[in-house]
Amino acid sequence: MGTTGTTGTTGTTGVRAAARILARADGRGGTDLPVLESDGPLALRRTRGSADEARVMLVGAMSGPLGGDHFAVAADVAQGARLRVGSAAATIALPGQAKGEARYDVRLTVADGAELHWLPEQLISARGSDLYVTTRADLGAAARLVLREEQVLGRAGEEPGRLTSRLTVRSAGHTVLDQELACGPGAPGGWDGPAVLAGHRAVGQLVVVRPEFLERPVTARTLEEGAAVMPLAGPAALVTAVAPDARLLRRMLNEALDSLG
Repeated sequence: MGTTGTTGTTGTTGVRAAARILARADGRGGTDLPVLESDGPLALRRTRGSADEARVMLVGAMSGPLGGDHFAVAADVAQGARLRVGSAAATIALPGQAKGEARYDVRLTVADGAELHWLPEQLISARGSDLYVTTRADLGAAARLVLREEQVLGRAGEEPGRLTSRLTVRSAGHTVLDQELACGPGAPGGWDGPAVLAGHRAVGQLVVVRPEFLERPVTARTLEEGAAVMPLAGPAALVTAVAPDARLLRRMLNEALDSLG
């Protein structure tokens, strides 16, 4: 059984909250969750999984992140374990009473012979918000990963807030991806131009890491207008997509994942 914390801290600069998952092989072909900790607005719930895969849902217990908040989520998947993590609803970045940007940090560690599917719902940047998101995945040489990120700039008919997102993936100690995208008021010029989002309001990335990609590298190709696949250094591939809305973006990323086998 895992343990669940229920406390968060609130200071003059916003809410501090953290969640942590540890997944281990149970020795019988399945996966245990000896650590399942969360506090404040972050709540982790184990859901029904398959015979060899544990599943966890991240549930937002309150609105946020708001201005000045700092959320952190960590998942550690040990050798032989398989873990799938999703979220119950979209995360909405909102302006808050505290000044300064909000932060949302995700740290993922996947050992050799382990597998992680990190599939949260969309992150929506509401008008007036200011959020900096960092996602870092550190993988063993024979680890497997499917990581999806989706950002939606503004709610329906709304201008977006400022959103900066940095995604870093390392395999066997080597960086295979390190990219940052900044959008919204105050972001560097050109983010909404033809070279970046081209007027679209939904953008997504899909990182797939599989050991067999070393022997059979992914071929760079355009999947459809607004979506492309690119091989990365090492056993990894990156799918990027832009779309006018979240529904179409999800369809494009799902089809891209299917195309990778």
